[in-house]
Amino acid sequence: MNLFDTYGFARGRAICYSGYREGQSPESGIYPTYNQIKEDLLILQNHWSYIRLYDCSLHAETVLKIIDKEKLNFKVMLGAFIDAELNNFGCPWGKIYSEEELKRNKKNNIIQLRKLIKLANKYPGIVFSLSAGNEATVDWTDHYVPVEKVISYVRMLKNETKQPVTFCENYVPWFDKLKYLAEEVDFISIHSYPVWEYKHIQEAMEYTKQNFQGIADRYPDKPVIITEAGWATNSNGRGINPESTSQEFQAIYYNDLLKWSEKESIMTFVFEAFDEPWKGSPEVLEPEKHWGLFTVDRKPKKVLQSVNDL
Repeated sequence: MNLFDTYGFARGRAICYSGYREGQSPESGIYPTYNQIKEDLLILQNHWSYIRLYDCSLHAETVLKIIDKEKLNFKVMLGAFIDAELNNFGCPWGKIYSEEELKRNKKNNIIQLRKLIKLANKYPGIVFSLSAGNEATVDWTDHYVPVEKVISYVRMLKNETKQPVTFCENYVPWFDKLKYLAEEVDFISIHSYPVWEYKHIQEAMEYTKQNFQGIADRYPDKPVIITEAGWATNSNGRGINPESTSQEFQAIYYNDLLKWSEKESIMTFVFEAFDEPWKGSPEVLEPEKHWGLFTVDRKPKKVLQSVNDL
């Protein structure tokens, strides 16, 4: 099954979009301006039809406002960012939350889901699907939410909106841990990052195919899509071997991913449109900062000089 046919969506390329520039971040509350986001969307509009937003912050509200006001031809997967409701002591970089903080997070998660519902109903012609969260159930997450709570959030969204609902997560938990969640969502969204799992570029695409096919075979009656797949162009060695990252490798993986997903009619959101300097550690070569197809100053990397039709 594929999402395009199941819901009658037009076929098109898809990309994750976070527009934060130097000195901006969701953590600081300093957001891109209307004109900055408009500039980004005008860059993206000729090449991608679908964009994915991770939360319902002012950033997301501005994106939707611009698409609506400027009559841009995008459809948006809109998500709510849900924060930790339990401590995950196995996360090597996460903090330990107090009971008061966890209680506050639970209340804020409901607020975020309410924002998602409001925006989905305000922009039904733009928002084509909803995500009840992002990477909140995998073993290594720093914002752990129990599967039972995610299920309740999916049900809330389905009861109060008309768009199909999903949950975005690494492929591994979908095999077993999320089997009951899989029954609740309208379609399954997986993430595949061969370079994070120390795969060489020569085996990367085959690995992503295996990730996808394993979940598709596990749930033959559910559409499965990829909501994150990409390749970092720099690394300081934190989690990714520096030798495995380059603009050349990014171009190889992206081209292979594009050819395969289009041939198989699999909606695939490439991660990520632009480099994100706010992420990860302060180190310049922190890999979290270097997944963009464009640099932070909006210059195209080599991948966009070699990919078909760009």
